[in-house]
Amino acid sequence: MRHARGLNGFYRSFEAALVALHPLWKRLGYQRLERPVAAVERSVKGLLFDCRMCGQCILSSTGMSCPMNCPKNLRNGPCGGVRADGHCEVLPEMKCLWTEAVAGSARIPGGMEALRQVQVAVDRRLQGSSSAGTFAVTSELAPPDSADPEDVYRRARIFDGHVDAINATDGSGANCHMSSLAVCALLTRMGYAPVMQISCRDKNRIAIQGDILGGAAMGVCNLLCLTGDGVQAGDHPQALPVFDLDSLSLLETARTLRDEHHFLSGRKISYAPRVLLGAAENPFARPLEWRAQRLAKKVAAGAQFIQTQFCYDVPLLRAFMRQVEELGLLDKVFMLVGVGPLRSAKAAEWIRTHVPGVHIPDAIIKRLAGASDAALEGRKLCIDLIQEIRTVKGVHGVHVMAYRQEETVAEIIERSGVLGGRVPWYPGRDPQTNTNRMAS
Repeated sequence: MRHARGLNGFYRSFEAALVALHPLWKRLGYQRLERPVAAVERSVKGLLFDCRMCGQCILSSTGMSCPMNCPKNLRNGPCGGVRADGHCEVLPEMKCLWTEAVAGSARIPGGMEALRQVQVAVDRRLQGSSSAGTFAVTSELAPPDSADPEDVYRRARIFDGHVDAINATDGSGANCHMSSLAVCALLTRMGYAPVMQISCRDKNRIAIQGDILGGAAMGVCNLLCLTGDGVQAGDHPQALPVFDLDSLSLLETARTLRDEHHFLSGRKISYAPRVLLGAAENPFARPLEWRAQRLAKKVAAGAQFIQTQFCYDVPLLRAFMRQVEELGLLDKVFMLVGVGPLRSAKAAEWIRTHVPGVHIPDAIIKRLAGASDAALEGRKLCIDLIQEIRTVKGVHGVHVMAYRQEETVAEIIERSGVLGGRVPWYPGRDPQTNTNRMAS
Protein backbone atom coordinates (compact mmCIF):
# COMPACT_ATOMS: atom_id res chain seq x y z
CA MET A 1 0.00 0.00 0.00
CA ARG A 2 2.80 2.43 0.92
CA HIS A 3 4.51 1.82 -2.44
CA ALA A 4 1.39 1.56 -4.60
CA ARG A 5 2.44 4.34 -7.00
CA GLY A 6 5.85 2.79 -7.69
CA LEU A 7 4.47 -0.74 -7.96
CA ASN A 8 1.79 0.45 -10.35
CA GLY A 9 4.49 2.05 -12.49
CA PHE A 10 6.48 -1.20 -12.49
CA TYR A 11 3.35 -3.19 -13.34
CA ARG A 12 2.54 -0.91 -16.28
CA SER A 13 6.14 -1.04 -17.53
CA PHE A 14 6.17 -4.83 -17.33
CA GLU A 15 2.91 -4.93 -19.27
CA ALA A 16 4.27 -2.54 -21.92
CA ALA A 17 7.40 -4.65 -22.32
CA LEU A 18 5.34 -7.78 -22.94
CA VAL A 19 3.22 -5.94 -25.50
CA ALA A 20 6.32 -4.59 -27.28
CA LEU A 21 7.52 -8.16 -27.74
CA HIS A 22 4.35 -9.14 -29.61
CA PRO A 23 6.25 -10.05 -32.84
CA LEU A 24 8.30 -12.59 -30.87
CA TRP A 25 5.27 -13.99 -29.00
CA LYS A 26 3.38 -14.26 -32.30
CA ARG A 27 6.21 -16.22 -33.88
CA LEU A 28 6.49 -18.59 -30.91
CA GLY A 29 2.72 -18.97 -30.56
CA TYR A 30 0.57 -17.58 -27.74
CA GLN A 31 -0.81 -20.97 -26.76
CA ARG A 32 2.70 -22.41 -26.34
CA LEU A 33 3.64 -19.43 -24.16
CA GLU A 34 0.78 -19.77 -21.68
CA ARG A 35 2.62 -22.08 -19.28
CA PRO A 36 5.97 -20.19 -19.10
CA VAL A 37 4.25 -16.78 -18.95
CA ALA A 38 2.01 -18.01 -16.13
CA ALA A 39 5.12 -19.27 -14.29
CA VAL A 40 6.80 -15.86 -14.62
CA GLU A 41 3.63 -14.11 -13.45
CA ARG A 42 3.36 -16.45 -10.48
CA SER A 43 6.93 -15.67 -9.40
CA VAL A 44 7.03 -11.91 -10.05
CA LYS A 45 3.49 -11.01 -9.07
CA GLY A 46 3.53 -13.46 -6.19
CA LEU A 47 6.60 -11.75 -4.74
CA LEU A 48 5.47 -8.17 -5.28
CA PHE A 49 1.69 -8.38 -4.84
CA ASP A 50 1.04 -11.73 -3.08
CA CYS A 51 -0.83 -12.65 -6.29
CA ARG A 52 -3.17 -15.68 -6.15
CA MET A 53 -3.21 -16.25 -9.96
CA CYS A 54 -6.96 -16.01 -10.48
CA GLY A 55 -6.29 -15.37 -14.18
CA GLN A 56 -8.38 -12.18 -14.11
CA CYS A 57 -6.00 -9.64 -12.60
CA ILE A 58 -7.47 -6.35 -11.34
CA LEU A 59 -4.47 -5.09 -9.34
CA SER A 60 -4.53 -1.68 -11.03
CA SER A 61 -8.15 -1.26 -9.90
CA THR A 62 -7.53 -2.27 -6.28
CA GLY A 63 -4.55 -0.18 -5.19
CA MET A 64 -2.12 -2.97 -6.16
CA SER A 65 -3.60 -5.22 -3.45
CA CYS A 66 -4.67 -8.66 -4.68
CA PRO A 67 -8.36 -9.04 -3.67
CA MET A 68 -8.08 -12.84 -3.80
CA ASN A 69 -6.30 -12.64 -0.42
CA CYS A 70 -9.56 -11.49 1.18
CA PRO A 71 -10.92 -14.40 3.28
CA LYS A 72 -14.32 -13.77 1.67
CA ASN A 73 -12.77 -13.49 -1.83
CA LEU A 74 -14.45 -10.09 -2.19
CA ARG A 75 -13.85 -8.47 -5.58
CA ASN A 76 -15.95 -5.44 -4.62
CA GLY A 77 -15.09 -4.68 -0.99
CA PRO A 78 -14.85 -3.81 1.78
CA CYS A 79 -17.58 -5.81 3.50
CA GLY A 80 -19.65 -4.45 6.37
CA GLY A 81 -17.76 -6.39 9.03
CA VAL A 82 -14.50 -4.41 9.18
CA ARG A 83 -13.48 -4.13 12.83
CA ALA A 84 -13.01 -0.82 14.63
CA ASP A 85 -9.23 -1.26 14.50
CA GLY A 86 -9.37 -1.80 10.70
CA HIS A 87 -8.82 -5.55 10.93
CA CYS A 88 -10.63 -8.36 9.14
CA GLU A 89 -13.96 -9.76 10.37
CA VAL A 90 -12.92 -13.35 9.54
CA LEU A 91 -9.23 -13.16 10.54
CA PRO A 92 -8.90 -10.64 13.40
CA GLU A 93 -5.10 -10.73 13.24
CA MET A 94 -5.13 -9.55 9.60
CA LYS A 95 -5.65 -5.94 8.51
CA CYS A 96 -8.61 -5.60 6.14
CA LEU A 97 -7.24 -5.97 2.63
CA TRP A 98 -9.77 -3.50 1.30
CA THR A 99 -8.76 -0.71 3.69
CA GLU A 100 -5.28 -1.26 2.28
CA ALA A 101 -6.68 -1.19 -1.26
CA VAL A 102 -8.42 2.13 -0.65
CA ALA A 103 -5.25 3.66 0.78
CA GLY A 104 -3.17 2.30 -2.10
CA SER A 105 -5.62 3.56 -4.73
CA ALA A 106 -5.35 7.06 -3.29
CA ARG A 107 -1.64 7.01 -4.13
CA ILE A 108 -2.13 6.02 -7.79
CA PRO A 109 -3.16 8.58 -10.44
CA GLY A 110 -6.74 7.70 -11.33
CA GLY A 111 -6.71 4.95 -8.73
CA MET A 112 -9.82 6.03 -6.85
CA GLU A 113 -11.80 6.21 -10.08
CA ALA A 114 -10.63 2.71 -10.99
CA LEU A 115 -11.62 1.47 -7.54
CA ARG A 116 -15.23 2.51 -8.22
CA GLN A 117 -15.50 0.09 -11.14
CA VAL A 118 -17.73 -2.93 -10.44
CA GLN A 119 -15.75 -6.16 -10.84
CA VAL A 120 -17.49 -9.22 -12.29
CA ALA A 121 -17.48 -12.66 -10.68
CA VAL A 122 -14.35 -14.80 -10.93
CA ASP A 123 -14.30 -17.49 -13.60
CA ARG A 124 -12.78 -20.41 -11.67
CA ARG A 125 -11.76 -22.17 -14.90
CA LEU A 126 -9.02 -19.56 -15.34
CA GLN A 127 -7.40 -20.23 -11.93
CA GLY A 128 -3.65 -20.58 -12.33
CA SER A 129 -3.55 -19.19 -15.86
CA SER A 130 -1.89 -16.01 -17.06
CA SER A 131 -4.05 -12.91 -16.67
CA ALA A 132 -3.22 -12.16 -20.31
CA GLY A 133 -5.46 -15.03 -21.37
CA THR A 134 -8.87 -13.55 -20.53
CA PHE A 135 -10.00 -12.34 -23.93
CA ALA A 136 -13.63 -12.19 -25.02
CA VAL A 137 -14.86 -13.25 -28.45
CA THR A 138 -18.27 -12.32 -29.88
CA SER A 139 -19.70 -12.75 -33.35
CA GLU A 140 -22.77 -11.85 -35.41
CA LEU A 141 -25.63 -14.04 -36.53
CA ALA A 142 -27.38 -12.76 -39.64
CA PRO A 143 -31.14 -13.24 -38.95
CA PRO A 144 -32.88 -15.40 -41.56
CA ASP A 145 -35.54 -14.35 -44.03
CA SER A 146 -37.72 -17.04 -42.54
CA ALA A 147 -40.18 -17.86 -39.77
CA ASP A 148 -38.55 -21.24 -39.09
CA PRO A 149 -36.70 -21.30 -35.73
CA GLU A 150 -34.44 -24.08 -36.99
CA ASP A 151 -32.93 -21.55 -39.43
CA VAL A 152 -31.74 -19.57 -36.40
CA TYR A 153 -30.42 -22.61 -34.53
CA ARG A 154 -28.56 -23.88 -37.57
CA ARG A 155 -26.77 -20.54 -37.92
CA ALA A 156 -25.99 -20.38 -34.20
CA ARG A 157 -24.45 -23.88 -34.10
CA ILE A 158 -21.64 -22.67 -36.34
CA PHE A 159 -20.29 -20.71 -33.36
CA ASP A 160 -20.57 -23.50 -30.74
CA GLY A 161 -17.53 -23.57 -28.46
CA HIS A 162 -15.88 -20.57 -30.09
CA VAL A 163 -17.69 -17.39 -28.99
CA ASP A 164 -18.83 -15.98 -25.67
CA ALA A 165 -21.90 -14.20 -27.06
CA ILE A 166 -23.80 -13.91 -30.34
CA ASN A 167 -25.09 -10.62 -31.73
CA ALA A 168 -28.50 -10.72 -33.39
CA THR A 169 -28.50 -7.83 -35.85
CA ASP A 170 -31.50 -5.48 -36.06
CA GLY A 171 -32.24 -4.73 -39.69
CA SER A 172 -28.57 -4.31 -40.54
CA GLY A 173 -28.06 -2.11 -43.58
CA ALA A 174 -31.76 -1.16 -43.34
CA ASN A 175 -32.69 -4.55 -44.80
CA CYS A 176 -35.64 -6.57 -43.50
CA HIS A 177 -35.03 -9.90 -41.69
CA MET A 178 -36.35 -11.72 -38.61
CA SER A 179 -36.29 -9.26 -35.69
CA SER A 180 -33.39 -9.16 -33.25
CA LEU A 181 -35.79 -9.59 -30.35
CA ALA A 182 -37.20 -12.81 -31.85
CA VAL A 183 -33.75 -14.24 -32.65
CA CYS A 184 -32.57 -13.51 -29.10
CA ALA A 185 -35.70 -15.15 -27.67
CA LEU A 186 -34.92 -18.30 -29.66
CA LEU A 187 -31.25 -18.26 -28.65
CA THR A 188 -32.05 -17.93 -24.95
CA ARG A 189 -34.28 -21.02 -25.21
CA MET A 190 -31.18 -23.02 -26.08
CA GLY A 191 -28.97 -21.35 -23.48
CA TYR A 192 -26.89 -19.16 -25.79
CA ALA A 193 -25.77 -15.72 -24.57
CA PRO A 194 -27.24 -13.29 -27.13
CA VAL A 195 -26.59 -9.59 -27.65
CA MET A 196 -29.83 -7.92 -28.66
CA GLN A 197 -29.34 -5.01 -31.02
CA ILE A 198 -31.82 -2.13 -31.00
CA SER A 199 -31.78 0.34 -33.87
CA CYS A 200 -33.45 3.73 -33.43
CA ARG A 201 -34.38 3.84 -37.11
CA ASP A 202 -37.56 1.79 -36.93
CA LYS A 203 -39.15 2.36 -33.51
CA ASN A 204 -40.14 5.20 -31.22
CA ARG A 205 -39.39 5.33 -27.51
CA ILE A 206 -42.60 3.50 -26.59
CA ALA A 207 -41.75 0.43 -28.68
CA ILE A 208 -38.07 0.53 -27.73
CA GLN A 209 -38.75 0.55 -23.99
CA GLY A 210 -41.21 -2.30 -24.44
CA ASP A 211 -38.61 -4.34 -26.33
CA ILE A 212 -36.00 -3.78 -23.61
CA LEU A 213 -38.38 -5.10 -20.96
CA GLY A 214 -39.51 -7.96 -23.19
CA GLY A 215 -35.98 -9.01 -24.06
CA ALA A 216 -34.88 -8.95 -20.41
CA ALA A 217 -37.93 -11.01 -19.43
CA MET A 218 -36.84 -13.71 -21.89
CA GLY A 219 -33.30 -13.82 -20.52
CA VAL A 220 -31.49 -11.36 -22.78
CA CYS A 221 -28.65 -9.92 -20.69
CA ASN A 222 -26.73 -7.87 -23.28
CA LEU A 223 -28.08 -4.90 -25.21
CA LEU A 224 -26.31 -3.04 -28.04
CA CYS A 225 -27.71 0.44 -28.67
CA LEU A 226 -27.45 1.71 -32.25
CA THR A 227 -28.70 4.71 -34.17
CA GLY A 228 -29.12 2.59 -37.32
CA ASP A 229 -28.55 3.02 -41.05
CA GLY A 230 -30.81 5.27 -43.08
CA VAL A 231 -33.67 3.59 -44.93
CA GLN A 232 -32.20 4.73 -48.25
CA ALA A 233 -29.41 2.17 -47.83
CA GLY A 234 -31.69 -0.86 -47.65
CA ASP A 235 -34.31 -2.85 -49.51
CA HIS A 236 -37.24 -0.67 -48.37
CA PRO A 237 -36.20 2.88 -49.32
CA GLN A 238 -39.87 3.89 -49.32
CA ALA A 239 -40.16 3.16 -45.58
CA LEU A 240 -40.64 6.02 -43.13
CA PRO A 241 -37.69 6.35 -40.70
CA VAL A 242 -38.42 7.11 -37.04
CA PHE A 243 -35.19 8.13 -35.25
CA ASP A 244 -37.13 9.24 -32.17
CA LEU A 245 -33.94 8.50 -30.23
CA ASP A 246 -30.28 8.22 -31.18
CA SER A 247 -27.72 5.79 -29.78
CA LEU A 248 -26.80 8.01 -26.83
CA SER A 249 -30.36 8.79 -25.79
CA LEU A 250 -31.19 5.10 -26.25
CA LEU A 251 -28.35 4.22 -23.85
CA GLU A 252 -29.67 6.74 -21.36
CA THR A 253 -33.17 5.33 -21.77
CA ALA A 254 -32.00 1.75 -21.11
CA ARG A 255 -29.93 2.92 -18.14
CA THR A 256 -32.97 4.74 -16.73
CA LEU A 257 -35.08 1.58 -16.98
CA ARG A 258 -32.39 -0.51 -15.34
CA ASP A 259 -31.07 1.81 -12.63
CA GLU A 260 -33.94 4.20 -11.89
CA HIS A 261 -36.82 1.77 -12.42
CA HIS A 262 -39.06 4.03 -14.46
CA PHE A 263 -40.03 4.78 -18.06
CA LEU A 264 -39.06 8.05 -19.73
CA SER A 265 -42.57 9.21 -18.92
CA GLY A 266 -41.74 8.90 -15.24
CA ARG A 267 -44.07 5.96 -14.65
CA LYS A 268 -42.53 3.35 -12.36
CA ILE A 269 -41.79 -0.22 -13.44
CA SER A 270 -42.15 -3.07 -10.95
CA TYR A 271 -39.09 -5.08 -12.00
CA ALA A 272 -36.07 -3.55 -13.73
CA PRO A 273 -34.29 -5.22 -16.67
CA ARG A 274 -30.91 -6.68 -15.76
CA VAL A 275 -28.83 -5.91 -18.83
CA LEU A 276 -25.27 -5.07 -19.75
CA LEU A 277 -25.39 -1.98 -21.96
CA GLY A 278 -23.27 -1.65 -25.08
CA ALA A 279 -22.72 0.73 -27.97
CA ALA A 280 -20.81 0.88 -31.23
CA GLU A 281 -17.90 3.15 -32.09
CA ASN A 282 -15.76 3.76 -35.16
CA PRO A 283 -12.16 4.72 -34.33
CA PHE A 284 -11.35 4.88 -38.06
CA ALA A 285 -13.85 7.49 -39.32
CA ARG A 286 -13.49 11.24 -39.45
CA PRO A 287 -13.16 13.34 -37.43
CA LEU A 288 -10.56 11.08 -35.83
CA GLU A 289 -9.76 13.57 -33.08
CA TRP A 290 -13.37 13.47 -31.85
CA ARG A 291 -13.95 9.71 -31.77
CA ALA A 292 -12.59 9.15 -28.26
CA GLN A 293 -14.66 12.09 -27.01
CA ARG A 294 -17.76 10.52 -28.51
CA LEU A 295 -16.89 7.26 -26.78
CA ALA A 296 -16.67 9.20 -23.50
CA LYS A 297 -20.20 10.51 -24.06
CA LYS A 298 -21.47 6.98 -24.61
CA VAL A 299 -19.77 5.75 -21.45
CA ALA A 300 -21.33 8.66 -19.54
CA ALA A 301 -24.72 7.69 -20.99
CA GLY A 302 -24.34 4.14 -19.67
CA ALA A 303 -22.24 2.09 -22.13
CA GLN A 304 -20.39 -0.74 -20.40
CA PHE A 305 -19.01 -2.42 -23.52
CA ILE A 306 -18.14 -1.17 -27.00
CA GLN A 307 -18.05 -3.05 -30.29
CA THR A 308 -16.12 -1.19 -32.98
CA GLN A 309 -16.31 -1.00 -36.74
CA PHE A 310 -13.98 -3.31 -38.73
CA CYS A 311 -10.33 -2.74 -37.84
CA TYR A 312 -7.83 -3.11 -40.69
CA ASP A 313 -5.47 -0.39 -39.42
CA VAL A 314 -3.96 -1.28 -36.04
CA PRO A 315 -1.80 1.90 -35.79
CA LEU A 316 -4.99 3.97 -36.00
CA LEU A 317 -6.54 1.75 -33.33
CA ARG A 318 -3.53 2.27 -31.06
CA ALA A 319 -3.79 6.04 -31.50
CA PHE A 320 -7.49 5.90 -30.64
CA MET A 321 -6.86 3.78 -27.54
CA ARG A 322 -4.18 6.22 -26.35
CA GLN A 323 -6.82 8.96 -26.50
CA VAL A 324 -9.22 6.68 -24.63
CA GLU A 325 -6.57 6.20 -21.94
CA GLU A 326 -5.93 9.93 -21.70
CA LEU A 327 -9.63 10.44 -21.04
CA GLY A 328 -9.45 7.94 -18.18
CA LEU A 329 -11.81 5.44 -19.80
CA LEU A 330 -9.74 2.25 -19.87
CA ASP A 331 -11.18 1.00 -16.58
CA LYS A 332 -14.73 2.10 -17.36
CA VAL A 333 -15.66 0.15 -20.47
CA PHE A 334 -14.90 -3.18 -22.16
CA MET A 335 -13.55 -2.67 -25.70
CA LEU A 336 -14.31 -5.33 -28.32
CA VAL A 337 -12.64 -4.53 -31.63
CA GLY A 338 -14.40 -5.48 -34.86
CA VAL A 339 -12.60 -7.83 -37.25
CA GLY A 340 -13.60 -9.84 -40.28
CA PRO A 341 -12.20 -11.85 -43.20
CA LEU A 342 -12.05 -10.33 -46.69
CA ARG A 343 -12.72 -12.58 -49.69
CA SER A 344 -10.56 -10.78 -52.24
CA ALA A 345 -8.88 -7.52 -53.17
CA LYS A 346 -11.89 -6.69 -55.36
CA ALA A 347 -14.27 -7.23 -52.44
CA ALA A 348 -12.10 -5.09 -50.17
CA GLU A 349 -12.02 -2.31 -52.75
CA TRP A 350 -15.80 -2.46 -53.11
CA ILE A 351 -16.34 -2.33 -49.32
CA ARG A 352 -14.13 0.71 -48.76
CA THR A 353 -15.78 2.50 -51.68
CA HIS A 354 -19.41 1.66 -50.98
CA VAL A 355 -19.70 0.99 -47.22
CA PRO A 356 -19.48 4.28 -45.30
CA GLY A 357 -17.20 4.18 -42.27
CA VAL A 358 -15.06 1.19 -43.27
CA HIS A 359 -11.38 2.10 -43.62
CA ILE A 360 -9.15 -0.37 -45.50
CA PRO A 361 -5.54 0.75 -46.17
CA ASP A 362 -3.95 0.22 -49.58
CA ALA A 363 -1.46 -2.23 -48.04
CA ILE A 364 -4.30 -4.60 -47.15
CA ILE A 365 -5.68 -4.60 -50.69
CA LYS A 366 -2.18 -5.07 -52.09
CA ARG A 367 -1.63 -8.09 -49.83
CA LEU A 368 -4.86 -9.71 -51.03
CA ALA A 369 -4.17 -8.90 -54.67
CA GLY A 370 -0.78 -10.62 -54.49
CA ALA A 371 -2.11 -13.85 -52.98
CA SER A 372 -2.66 -17.00 -55.02
CA ASP A 373 -5.67 -17.83 -52.84
CA ALA A 374 -7.24 -14.51 -51.85
CA ALA A 375 -9.93 -16.02 -49.59
CA LEU A 376 -7.34 -18.00 -47.63
CA GLU A 377 -5.14 -14.91 -47.39
CA GLY A 378 -8.16 -12.95 -46.14
CA ARG A 379 -8.57 -15.41 -43.28
CA LYS A 380 -4.85 -15.29 -42.50
CA LEU A 381 -5.05 -11.50 -42.48
CA CYS A 382 -7.94 -11.65 -40.01
CA ILE A 383 -5.96 -14.00 -37.75
CA ASP A 384 -2.91 -11.70 -37.87
CA LEU A 385 -5.07 -8.71 -37.01
CA ILE A 386 -6.64 -10.49 -34.04
CA GLN A 387 -3.26 -11.45 -32.65
CA GLU A 388 -1.95 -7.90 -33.03
CA ILE A 389 -5.13 -6.29 -31.68
CA ARG A 390 -4.81 -8.49 -28.61
CA THR A 391 -1.62 -6.61 -27.68
CA VAL A 392 -3.26 -3.16 -27.75
CA LYS A 393 -3.63 -1.74 -24.27
CA GLY A 394 -7.24 -1.44 -23.17
CA VAL A 395 -8.67 -3.98 -25.63
CA HIS A 396 -10.69 -6.75 -23.96
CA GLY A 397 -11.74 -8.82 -26.95
CA VAL A 398 -12.77 -9.00 -30.59
CA HIS A 399 -16.11 -8.95 -32.36
CA VAL A 400 -15.89 -11.17 -35.45
CA MET A 401 -18.16 -10.06 -38.31
CA ALA A 402 -18.07 -12.58 -41.15
CA TYR A 403 -21.12 -11.76 -43.24
CA ARG A 404 -21.91 -14.74 -45.48
CA GLN A 405 -18.66 -16.33 -44.26
CA GLU A 406 -19.88 -17.43 -40.84
CA GLU A 407 -18.45 -20.90 -41.42
CA THR A 408 -14.94 -19.41 -41.25
CA VAL A 409 -15.33 -18.00 -37.71
CA ALA A 410 -14.38 -21.23 -35.91
CA GLU A 411 -11.20 -21.63 -37.99
CA ILE A 412 -10.21 -18.00 -37.45
CA ILE A 413 -10.73 -18.14 -33.68
CA GLU A 414 -8.93 -21.48 -33.29
CA ARG A 415 -5.92 -20.44 -35.36
CA SER A 416 -5.62 -17.07 -33.65
CA GLY A 417 -5.23 -18.77 -30.26
CA VAL A 418 -7.01 -15.94 -28.42
CA LEU A 419 -9.18 -18.26 -26.34
CA GLY A 420 -6.06 -19.63 -24.70
CA GLY A 421 -7.43 -23.17 -24.57
CA ARG A 422 -10.75 -22.33 -22.92
CA VAL A 423 -14.00 -23.44 -24.56
CA PRO A 424 -16.96 -21.04 -24.25
CA TRP A 425 -20.18 -22.71 -23.16
CA TYR A 426 -22.70 -23.84 -25.75
CA PRO A 427 -25.81 -26.09 -25.71
CA GLY A 428 -24.80 -29.61 -24.80
CA ARG A 429 -21.92 -28.74 -22.50
CA ASP A 430 -22.24 -29.10 -18.73
CA PRO A 431 -23.58 -25.76 -17.43
CA GLN A 432 -22.12 -26.49 -13.98
CA THR A 433 -18.55 -26.21 -15.30
CA ASN A 434 -19.03 -23.76 -18.16
CA THR A 435 -20.34 -20.24 -17.60
CA ASN A 436 -21.28 -17.84 -20.35
CA ARG A 437 -19.96 -14.33 -19.90
CA MET A 438 -18.97 -11.68 -22.41
CA ALA A 439 -15.83 -10.54 -20.65
CA SER A 440 -13.75 -11.71 -17.73
